[in-house]
Amino acid sequence: MHRLCAAAVLAAAASAPSGARSQSAPSTAQAPRPWDQNQNGMRIYIWAGLKSHWAGQHDYPQFLADWSKLLTEHGAIVDGALHSASPADLEHTDVVIIYKGDAAYLSDEQRAALQHYVQRGGGLVSLHDSLCGPDPAYFATLVGGAKKHGEVNYTLGAPVAYNVVDSADPIMKGMSNFTLYDEAFYNMTWAHDPGIHVLATTAIPGTPSAGAHKGEVVPQIWTYEHTLAGGQPARAFVWMQGHEYANFANYQIQQMLLRGIAWAGHKPVDSLVDYVPPPPEHPQPAAAPR
Repeated sequence: MHRLCAAAVLAAAASAPSGARSQSAPSTAQAPRPWDQNQNGMRIYIWAGLKSHWAGQHDYPQFLADWSKLLTEHGAIVDGALHSASPADLEHTDVVIIYKGDAAYLSDEQRAALQHYVQRGGGLVSLHDSLCGPDPAYFATLVGGAKKHGEVNYTLGAPVAYNVVDSADPIMKGMSNFTLYDEAFYNMTWAHDPGIHVLATTAIPGTPSAGAHKGEVVPQIWTYEHTLAGGQPARAFVWMQGHEYANFANYQIQQMLLRGIAWAGHKPVDSLVDYVPPPPEHPQPAAAPR
């Protein structure tokens, strides 16, 4: 009985018109993009990491969630993960934002992919301790400066007083000298020929870990323009704070980061800050009077 029923169903399917059968076939068409996304936006990959440190500190997963949303609202097309981008991910990426502890620990595959990406002119944005790793001389060739893991080269939490040294740079538009509670780094390895362009420095605050480095003036915000051998001109933007996650919501910091990201991607520096989303394709009907 059951075998006869199954045979009848198969026979009916085989004799049905081809159009009828195709209606149940899986579609290969892509889903339409939401109306409020900018189809021509710059393409950003956020490389985040697992949460570390105390509550409210080094919240890399929260950054991935918050800034995926914020950057999309500012007209970008955002991808990202708690792991580095694959070569396929990087193929159409304009900027990689790295907010991950010790991201400069690169496997051979990661190093090759990042090297190729920067050689073709891809932009990098390094936040806080992303530039820490075992080979600061190499990572400095990508972002302009780096620090060696295992060395005492940090203040831990302390008041970080910014001195904006290039207020004319468009990335620093509206940025004033102010102090935020975060962490500053010193004992840096710097790139040369070319070197970095310093946007803001801080005098290292006197903490137990700073020791004799108290008062030393060290760049904390910079840009880096360079060309790897055989490649295209590339850009990197670095902000070395972000120890305290709440500082990402600081208005001056947020505007600066949006401009630095756009600049690193070879886009107009205000393109993310000034983005205005399109009006809804299907406006909501007016509410009925009560």
